[in-house]
Amino acid sequence: MLLAREFIGYLGRQLVSRLSPTHFETSNSATAATILAQIIEQDLSTEDKLNDEVRDLLEDYSDYMRRENISYNEMFRKIKNQMLAQRKLTRASGRDTGDAMKLSRDRVNELSHKIVAGMRRSRDFRVRKDPNELRLALVREMTDILQMEDRIDRVAREKVKTQKREIAEGGEEYEILHKRYYAEELKKLGINLSA
Repeated sequence: MLLAREFIGYLGRQLVSRLSPTHFETSNSATAATILAQIIEQDLSTEDKLNDEVRDLLEDYSDYMRRENISYNEMFRKIKNQMLAQRKLTRASGRDTGDAMKLSRDRVNELSHKIVAGMRRSRDFRVRKDPNELRLALVREMTDILQMEDRIDRVAREKVKTQKREIAEGGEEYEILHKRYYAEELKKLGINLSA
């Protein structure tokens, strides 16, 4: 998943604390944050499932790709783009489209629509503003939080790169160091993902 589950929970809590009670009211902030996090996680898991489908499909064509000298990454990208278009899905990753954040602006926009719809269906929320005004506030706040997360992620990646020996991205050692530096940067900002 593009965002860690802990960060999705943090995002949900932040949205509730930043937008309640001005844009919506809730009787239980923790429940409201959980509902928002579930909407975000469910949306992001759609692309994870699509990635798994593409990987399964490519397993069947591994011999062909070897014979024709086609790179796995190139073929993965082509097939994924076709499947995204067929299913009318928006690419979640912003970095692939040039956005500074992990999530694309289009995906943040789609998420805001889903969150507003979820809030309007739930009895745990009472929307106080026009739904579009609430949606725009959600986009603003999510963008702000995701840009902060991107800065933290970049600092953590740079710290891993400054190690005495080169550590390949994607490896177990890289992931461990990245998680540690990422947590340190969060702590410097007073952010606790498990709260």
